[in-house]
Amino acid sequence: MRILQLCNKPPYPPNDGGCKAMNNLTRGLLEAGHEVKVLCIATPKHPFNERNIPEDYRKATDIEAAFVDTSLNIVDAFTDLMTADNYNISRFFSPDMDILLIRTLSAARFDVVQLESLFMTPYIPTIRRYSKAPIVLRSHNLEHVIQERMAAGERNILKRPYRKFLAKQLLEHEISTLDQVEAVAAISSSDAAKFKGYARKAVVRTIPFGVYPSDHPQVPATTKDPVFFHLGSMDWAPNEEGVRWLVEKVWPRVVKKRPRAKLHLAGNKMPQDLLDLDLPGLTVKGHVRSAAEFMTKRQIMVVPLFSAGGMRVKIIEGMANGRAILSTTVGAEGIAHSHGKDILLADTVNAFVEQMVHLLDHPEEVARLGLNARKLVERKYDNALIVKDLIALYGKLLPA
Repeated sequence: MRILQLCNKPPYPPNDGGCKAMNNLTRGLLEAGHEVKVLCIATPKHPFNERNIPEDYRKATDIEAAFVDTSLNIVDAFTDLMTADNYNISRFFSPDMDILLIRTLSAARFDVVQLESLFMTPYIPTIRRYSKAPIVLRSHNLEHVIQERMAAGERNILKRPYRKFLAKQLLEHEISTLDQVEAVAAISSSDAAKFKGYARKAVVRTIPFGVYPSDHPQVPATTKDPVFFHLGSMDWAPNEEGVRWLVEKVWPRVVKKRPRAKLHLAGNKMPQDLLDLDLPGLTVKGHVRSAAEFMTKRQIMVVPLFSAGGMRVKIIEGMANGRAILSTTVGAEGIAHSHGKDILLADTVNAFVEQMVHLLDHPEEVARLGLNARKLVERKYDNALIVKDLIALYGKLLPA
């Protein structure tokens, strides 16, 4: 098959969850013998630098990009508010990207066009004009769910109604999109269930994020003094919200109970006030050169998310590395976990503190959770198996 993959940011280098999710599917499709052409948007936050892309990847994907300034613009946002347009989505449309897409569709025939995320849906009319290929929306998150959860936790009484309005807008857009695509590849079973409730004709399947276990050597957590860590981009609001909750409400109580406890935080765009924190046992860094190395030198990943949706790529990677995971229920959504077996869950300050203290007192539990987590990844999230499911979905959309 020949697949056109439209990405809302450059999938290479795979330096965040979304990029990894796109890149692993590209890699899997190529390894399965299919042709993949990649078109992506380059943004101020996610620039495209062809020199940083390996030659074999460039040749295999013929990757091209168009720059789109997706920076938030108050005037445009207010205008869209007045006209009922969805600014969150419309800011990803650009004539340059549209022209690149037209040129690509005019030059070759594709069997499937895959849209990576809701943010690429503004290009559906162009695809329909220049191609007869079925369109598959790969949904990385249910965007309206994220806004609903952020609205529920919003302390600013002026921002709260706006977030609720955005959530309503995004829900309407997600529902209308279902009538414009042939299929949805949802990244989690919970997202797929919600899509099925809205879909009238579109085929909906769960196609989760996958890893290659061989890329993630399992490092046993044998230390008697396990270290907690969080790794994630801090320019994503749910991450910042969760980390602030962790350091303000949870960590002081953990250290009071276990003064030798250690917590390491790292991630791009770390706010200066967090970098300046001086709390017992706490180490805060910004960008780290190697996320894999950062993970393997520490033992317990904490995921204090309350506003997220979809599936957390970092959790799957942590599990693949044999790390113990302590997460909120929201953070672990979309993962076929078993609480107490391959992950620990806690949703309140008291519960989080209790679980952290328990793991410090029982390092053998850290090793057991990590081993079971690795086994879960090998059973459920091997990328080669996930790509087979995606190819089977494509097959259902093509004429016999």
